[in-house]
Amino acid sequence: MAITTELVLARHGEANNNATGTVGGERGCTGLSPQGREQAHRLALRLADEHAEHPFEAFYGTPRRRVRDTANIIGQALSLTATVVDALRGPDHGDADGRPWHEIKTAFGGPPQHDPDRPYATGSETWNQYLERATTALRQILARHAGRRILIAAHGETIEAAHVLLLQLPLEVRLGLGFVTDHTGVTRWQHHVNRFDRRVWMLAAHNDIRHLTNPQG
Repeated sequence: MAITTELVLARHGEANNNATGTVGGERGCTGLSPQGREQAHRLALRLADEHAEHPFEAFYGTPRRRVRDTANIIGQALSLTATVVDALRGPDHGDADGRPWHEIKTAFGGPPQHDPDRPYATGSETWNQYLERATTALRQILARHAGRRILIAAHGETIEAAHVLLLQLPLEVRLGLGFVTDHTGVTRWQHHVNRFDRRVWMLAAHNDIRHLTNPQG
C-alpha cells in the first residue's frame, strides 16, 4: 500500500503547570519547565533528522504558551515556522484555569472525559465541545494538505482528538477508552491507498518517546 498523507503529532514538553499540577489555560500556562525544554530539544533533534530525509510540508501549532515554546524549539531545528491554529488550543477551562487539577477533578467527580456533556467548571467547555472544535480543525488541515506530510506541535488532548476523528470513535466507545500521551510523545497516522484504490488511515505509532532515552534515535 502506498502512503499518501502522513500526520505526525508531537505533544509539548513538560510545562510548569504540569509540574505543579495546575490547570494550564490562557492564564495558568506559563510555558515549559526546564525539563520540558530539554525534552523539546531532544524531540527537535529527532524530527530534524526525519525532516532532512523526508521533509514536512506543513507545520502547525497552538496558541498556548507551552506548545508555542515547543514549536519554536522544533522550528529552529527544522527551519520552519509553525502556523498557529487557535481552534487547536487545549480545552477552554473557564474558572478552573490556574487552579489545582485535583481540586477541579474532585469537585467534578473525575476528569472532563467522565461526563463529556457537562462543563467541569464555570465557563468551561464540555469535553465534547472541545472534541468538536479540535476534530473540525484537524479535518480542515488534512483536507488542505492531502497527499503531504504534516507536523503538529500538540496538546495531549489534540492527539486524543485525532484518534477520535481517524478511528471514527462513537460516544459510547469514547467513554470507556483513553490514550496515554507522555510529554513530547510522537504519534503518527498514515493514509494508505492500495492497488484496488482502497483508502484507509493507519496508526503507525503512538506515544513514541525513544528520543528521551536515546537522543540520537
